[in-house]
Amino acid sequence: MFVRQLFNEMSATYGIVNLVSSFGFCRRWRRQCIEQVSYAESLTVVDLMTGMGELCPAIAKRIGPRGKIVAVDNSPVMCGKARQNHDGRLGCDLDVREEDALGSQIPDASVDVVVSSFGLKTFSHEQTVALAHEVHRILKPGGSFSFIEISVPPARWLRVPYLFYLHTLIPIIGRVLMGNPDNYRMLGVYTVAFGDCQSAISAFQQAGLDPSRRSYFFGCATGLVGRKLQMPSSASQGS
Repeated sequence: MFVRQLFNEMSATYGIVNLVSSFGFCRRWRRQCIEQVSYAESLTVVDLMTGMGELCPAIAKRIGPRGKIVAVDNSPVMCGKARQNHDGRLGCDLDVREEDALGSQIPDASVDVVVSSFGLKTFSHEQTVALAHEVHRILKPGGSFSFIEISVPPARWLRVPYLFYLHTLIPIIGRVLMGNPDNYRMLGVYTVAFGDCQSAISAFQQAGLDPSRRSYFFGCATGLVGRKLQMPSSASQGS
């Protein structure tokens, strides 16, 4: 509930603050997130924690007019922004759903690809485990996933100024752009607690997924990329 209210309040300034505070890297990282998996026309792609649907245009270009995007977010304000930004403009079917990414109404094994940008950091370990099981539930066997998240870089020469920027300057940017600086300060708290995507690998493996870690710009962002394991054949089950 707290995270939902946090993103409701930030919706008016979140996009521009993200862009300015990341020096434009958020766009590049989202593009790299999308590029980690293969697409074909007519696929169904789920964008979890979609925010304002920032990933949707890049996905739409890859899946074509017969494809479908299901954009899921638990913030009604963010969902409204996603519909306003993209509904009827993507050239493919778009279904924006105000639902919990940890337990949606998406049918079992109905999705070809799951993607998500900058939503992992707000989850506890237990929630990450639940997310991994949800990704496994909705993906078809062999289906792909790609997540990306702001992370704490491992090198000290970058980590120290990065954390100062995260904790001190980003809240100031939020205030200048008419946002609540305390909201953006909380994003820094979540980022430090999260660390990087390595912390989520075991949860995804235990859920039956095959994840690998990606690093972007010296670890300032990291990703999880992989597939849902194919169902074992009846022959192997009986052996």
